[in-house]
Amino acid sequence: MSKRYDEYGVVVNALDDVSLNIFHGEFVSIIGTSGCGKSTLLHCMGLLDRPTSGKVYIENKDTSEISGKEIALFRGEKLGFVFQNYNLIPRLTVLENVILPGLIMQKDQPKLQKKAEELLKEVGIFHRAEHKGIHLSGGEQQRVAIARALINDPVLVLADEPTGALDTESSIDVMKILAKMNKNRNVTIVYVSHDIDIASFGRRTIALKDGKIIGDTREKSMSFDKILEKLGNNSGGGKRGC
Repeated sequence: MSKRYDEYGVVVNALDDVSLNIFHGEFVSIIGTSGCGKSTLLHCMGLLDRPTSGKVYIENKDTSEISGKEIALFRGEKLGFVFQNYNLIPRLTVLENVILPGLIMQKDQPKLQKKAEELLKEVGIFHRAEHKGIHLSGGEQQRVAIARALINDPVLVLADEPTGALDTESSIDVMKILAKMNKNRNVTIVYVSHDIDIASFGRRTIALKDGKIIGDTREKSMSFDKILEKLGNNSGGGKRGC
């Protein structure tokens, strides 16, 4: 697929003939410098934006065939989102924030509360369940955001720079939680980052440059270090993972 923007009469190719398959249960990092198209790719995958050409299939469903309210319903049922700035609702408690997407989908509230409590325990923030989001640290807020993303049992969780607003220690904690959720719940997770250390947590890494895929560790000939070389970073160091 491709995505073009017209900025003051200048055509910008944010995505240039990108084609890839994400498989069930994968933990995928998308890495690249600012402006390479990684967030645009994530937004198209999450149906937050439409490609100029090409199609996005989720569970063999051609998403170009759905529109309007159907898109919102499809996102609510199939997708979970984690954003850099958490996007918690300040006046709601942690528990209420996690439950909210389920209520929007008109699910049973007692069942939602039980599941939300389980998720908060899994991400290590249950002791803050009755606190307002504004009283939490950045790392704590992102744990809540991860729990919220999972409340509707999505087939795919998309995380846009999930550690971009966090310090190093909190960043590592958040990535370990995402990796644990991917493993324990078998949920597919795709996240974007410009940070090499954060990208290394992915079990598969895709590199973007100028809107094109220039490397994918799913290919046997492509290692994480080769990805870094293609991006022009020769610091090496291999994968940290978890």
